[in-house]
Amino acid sequence: MKANIRKIVTFVEETLSEMGRPVEPPTRRAAAVAVIENPYAGQYVEDLSGLIDIGEELGALLTARAVAALGIPGAEAQSYGKAAAVGENGELEHAAAILHPKLGAPVRKALGKGAALIPSSKKRGGPGVALDVPLGHKDAAFVRSHFDGMEVRIADAPRANEIVVAVAITDSGRPHPRVGGLKHTEIKGEDGLR
Repeated sequence: MKANIRKIVTFVEETLSEMGRPVEPPTRRAAAVAVIENPYAGQYVEDLSGLIDIGEELGALLTARAVAALGIPGAEAQSYGKAAAVGENGELEHAAAILHPKLGAPVRKALGKGAALIPSSKKRGGPGVALDVPLGHKDAAFVRSHFDGMEVRIADAPRANEIVVAVAITDSGRPHPRVGGLKHTEIKGEDGLR
């Protein structure tokens, strides 16, 4: 099954100053978001493999869009995250089917690695619902400077029979991190933790 996409929206956020202090270089994060038809809206379906395949398709498409929006090679990305919101006629398991079994592999391929789990969130909501995409370092989960999130919303989505799917990518961690922990420059990137 292929995604029936109504629209794709790309967001880029660049922070130049935080608490009156310059951020040099600026921190940048991008999210690519697809609004798709939910083929299982309004019904209970035991086999969600169609949505699992859509997850793989969207993982590749949305990661390519987010990386292009940042204007960097995929290997230079530092953090990632994913999220989905189903409309009122969908169920949370529809979002889970898209996000979990297959979406991650094309994300990791586009970024050249990705030893750490991709943080995720899922919810149900109507048009304009805020979707919080959690972010974490792509190769080392213990890098606290990269514990973050990016909020996205699309004014007319998800409609009752739709799903909003987002992939977010960053070129850095939070501005002026100072809560300790493993630094990006110290990671080994072998076990997904350190």
